[in-house]
Amino acid sequence: MWNKKKQNQKQEELQVQNNQPEEYKILKKKTIKELIAPAGIDASNIDHLEIVSNTKRYARSFFVSALPRMAIFPELFRDLYMFGDINTSIYINPVPEAKSQNELNRVINQLETERIVAADRGNINRQSTVGQKRYEAEQLRDEIAAGFNKLFEASIISTLFAYNLDDLDKYTSLLATEMSKSLVNIKSAWGMQEEGFKSNLPLMDNKMKKIHTFDRRSMGTVFPFTTSEVGHSTGVPLGFNKQTGVPILFDNFHSSLTNYNMVIFAKSGAGKSVTMKTLISRSAVLMGIESLALDAEGEYTIVAESLGGINVVLSPNSKTVINLFDIETEIIKDEITGKERAVLNVENKVEDVTQALLTMARGSTRSTEVNELTKQIIAEAVAEEYQSAKITSAPESLFEAVADFENGNMLARRKKQMPTIGSWYKRIEKKAKENTNQDYNFHYSYLLKVMKQYIREYDGQMAYFDGQSTFDLLDGAPFINLDISQLEERFARPLAQQILLSWIWEKYVKKNSEDRSKAKKKRVIVDEAWMLLPYPEAVDFLNTMARRARKRNVSLAIISQRFQDFYEKPEAQAVLTSSDTKLFLAQDKSEIAYLKEVFKLSEGEAGFLVTCLKGEGLLKVGQDTAILQITPTAKEFEFVETNLNNLVNAKKRQSLQ
Repeated sequence: MWNKKKQNQKQEELQVQNNQPEEYKILKKKTIKELIAPAGIDASNIDHLEIVSNTKRYARSFFVSALPRMAIFPELFRDLYMFGDINTSIYINPVPEAKSQNELNRVINQLETERIVAADRGNINRQSTVGQKRYEAEQLRDEIAAGFNKLFEASIISTLFAYNLDDLDKYTSLLATEMSKSLVNIKSAWGMQEEGFKSNLPLMDNKMKKIHTFDRRSMGTVFPFTTSEVGHSTGVPLGFNKQTGVPILFDNFHSSLTNYNMVIFAKSGAGKSVTMKTLISRSAVLMGIESLALDAEGEYTIVAESLGGINVVLSPNSKTVINLFDIETEIIKDEITGKERAVLNVENKVEDVTQALLTMARGSTRSTEVNELTKQIIAEAVAEEYQSAKITSAPESLFEAVADFENGNMLARRKKQMPTIGSWYKRIEKKAKENTNQDYNFHYSYLLKVMKQYIREYDGQMAYFDGQSTFDLLDGAPFINLDISQLEERFARPLAQQILLSWIWEKYVKKNSEDRSKAKKKRVIVDEAWMLLPYPEAVDFLNTMARRARKRNVSLAIISQRFQDFYEKPEAQAVLTSSDTKLFLAQDKSEIAYLKEVFKLSEGEAGFLVTCLKGEGLLKVGQDTAILQITPTAKEFEFVETNLNNLVNAKKRQSLQ
């Protein structure tokens, strides 16, 4: 009975197999190697292979023949890994310590002999170079003997593919050029193309034996990653990924970002300012990015001094004047012709000045007496101020002809004096007297009362915006700090933030061309941005600037400790949606629920932000996320530290030295 049952089962299996498609039978007979192997490979050529499959392809193998004296992570072999259709294999073998010591001793003796010969011949340059190499070899030998380092032998082999020979030659030349930028020399495996190709197969068989020696630190540069979650191929080291221990490179202006803006939210003392100062200083030195800060707390002064930048203090007692009526030309690119031309947008400027004057008129009490009629009166007077100065949409209207006999010119041109709040106030006075419409009487009267505090002629306590600007923003300065910390916090500082943002747009942002190949990389930092939120006109301008900044190759950085204010102000959330980079440092428990809801944080991420230490946070760049540890160097701490107790102790230590 059992034998009959077994026989029936075998017959059923044979019947199933016979019913299977022919392809299935072929797959079952072949090994994995047979399945993945091409139909044939022609290795008769001395400098390339022809791979015959469904479509003919060409392959050329290379090996790394020369390396730079210093290896930089993670740039050393990036182009070799990312260059189109290419395979790269690295064979790494540790060198035994005994062999390392013997080889290094031999090299040291050889170098010492060369140094003595160079000294006898009077070749000082050669003597110095060889002496330095000898010192480095001795240092490496001692590190290995102490167990702090180790030597490795490595072979780096690549195979490049193309669908025709011309493309293969073109890609070969381009790859060699790209690798030479990092001082890496590659050579075609001439006469060894078959060995090179086999060495690049996943069979762990190195047939090339082209060896280079690395130590432990330089060996780490060959690995093809910087972080598993977030980071760019270019940029500055922002910190370390706490999960992987790998450096995170951050480029505020990377092409993968939809915009260049960023927001930083954290509770007081979590490291917001330290993070931004670190980013400012590193990006200025390493990438040439120019930055400007609206400093609400007086924390960026020492950064400006350290970077050779500019500090501007705005206070009731300073002689600094910022004229909110200042207007500049801007360079725009014609979408049809591609040519650039200068334009003067007076209408936009009238609106910006009107918004600032509305905030002034509402005052700290945010008076409800100000309405559309008030705005109309303000806007008409502002437009008439520019018309009176004969400033139109023509860029030439910003200038006037003057005699210049000293330089031998009958006529020269200079920039016109701009309208001011004082001249605007006098125009309001005149219009109030001429007004015959009773509906406007109250609004004229209100403006003449509340705006007097901003007028220098009446010794207004907030007259630092009345008059011609006493300075200009110097182009090319690595860092400009506009310090408003000495102004009254409740209203004067938010007002200064709004007016200065408008002024920065005119004097700093609009100078950048719309052509990104010509435009400089600039960053505008608004510290303690929550101060602006109670004032609708200020929020409106902040949103507008966030949307328009990318067109001018400018990054707007918003720093705040009160995310709840942004959450409860729907009109302010446009700033968040216009920022591709978000950094959350340690958060207060009262804030975390809002962050979790808006940014869809997981329970683990939310819990981390409540318990994380100073300098730790969650970095979100686009859709990618990483847990970040920001640690400034000892030298950077000298000018990024914001804790007053630490600063005092540091000064005491310096005085004792």
